[in-house]
Amino acid sequence: MSNLQPAIGVAHSAERDVHMTRSIASLTVLVAIAGAATVSTYSACAWAAEPAAQDQVKPGSLPRLLDLGAKECIPCKLMWPILEQMKKEFAGKLQVEFIDVGQKDNASLAKQYDTKLIPTQIFFDAAGKELWRHEGFLSRYSILDKWRELKYEFAEKALAPAFSRMEPAQRDQRPRERICFMCDGDIDPRTRVVVKSEKGEVGLCSPHCYFIMYSCLTEDKAGFETRVFVTDWAAGKLIRATSALYLYGLDEKTGRHTTKAFADQEGALRERQSSGGSLVGWPVLQNNELACRCGFCDRTVYPEDAALVRADGLYTWGCCCMCAMGVAARTGKDIEVHEKDRLTGEKIVVKTLGGSIASVEPATAVAWFSLKRNAEGQWVSAGCFHKGFFVNEANLRKWLEQHPYEVGKMISIDQALGDKMKLSPAQISKACKIGECSPK
Repeated sequence: MSNLQPAIGVAHSAERDVHMTRSIASLTVLVAIAGAATVSTYSACAWAAEPAAQDQVKPGSLPRLLDLGAKECIPCKLMWPILEQMKKEFAGKLQVEFIDVGQKDNASLAKQYDTKLIPTQIFFDAAGKELWRHEGFLSRYSILDKWRELKYEFAEKALAPAFSRMEPAQRDQRPRERICFMCDGDIDPRTRVVVKSEKGEVGLCSPHCYFIMYSCLTEDKAGFETRVFVTDWAAGKLIRATSALYLYGLDEKTGRHTTKAFADQEGALRERQSSGGSLVGWPVLQNNELACRCGFCDRTVYPEDAALVRADGLYTWGCCCMCAMGVAARTGKDIEVHEKDRLTGEKIVVKTLGGSIASVEPATAVAWFSLKRNAEGQWVSAGCFHKGFFVNEANLRKWLEQHPYEVGKMISIDQALGDKMKLSPAQISKACKIGECSPK
């Protein structure tokens, strides 16, 4: 075995400045931890069938992807099935090769290719010119995304969405005042919240959606609550949010909080006799609602609605599946995400390694990336409430049948992570923020 050390996908280019530089000694320890659960999965790979090593870059008719690694290296073992898949999938379009620099016969090649950490991937054009290199584990999407960035058509076609719906199946004819500003859900007149601004009234479906909006505001929030009005559950009239009493309960099926506002204690006590719950004032309600935050965008969440994210031994939440992926970009850590299929509630578990997907269970899981047109007519994200993971494409299609207003595209979970890892620190700091409180 050579003296090369394994790496966990530390980015080799300036474009991935969200990654943190690590020492070789630390990398060795981290590889052992990150790969321990997956070693057995790939230890039986047919290494005898690995591509023959070449001792020099030879011009040819195809671009070339060269991976330099070793059999004993955990990230290298994770790369192997990706390379084998791409070798078959892009035969005649891309030359994919692997060199085991851990073998004595190949020791000189590590020096020839200036290999410092393994695995190292080097991208060559058809003439043999090096275009880009990366140290550490690199997922299929990340590989193809780089080839796409380098203007190779085979990658562009491979990353095109397998399924999309760019026009709603049914036109949304709901009155605008009955649609929640935050979640686009129907507004129940009994739980309606109104925020008054210079540009008009902003309607929200519940106090929870108000606090989501509040946690996303970038303006000075001093005295902001004086603009907020809630609906008296008993009388149906708007009252100031800060002076109301709130009956705070718990939904037995979902575990989510339920919140009903009242202008006076008498009405609140009558409702509590029939539905239960606790009476709280505005300060207590606000503290409870703002207690749990998304680990990526800092938006307030209910844990029952959120994806659970484990990062470096600590737990946080992602307010949606995409923000859960973003925790890896924000922290620079490997993460483990536990999310639910939006149709069936089935568990989906995603693990990352060095900013790339290491495993997805089940392997058939896909993501829905929702879209909408902005004021300039450009396609932009439709927001967290519309995104989701699904155990397979069939479940996604069934969910879309139940949500005819949805517009967007199916993407791989690999791409969901890859898109987040491209974000700069400045972009991450602005994620899911609302510049001002104004009607749509």
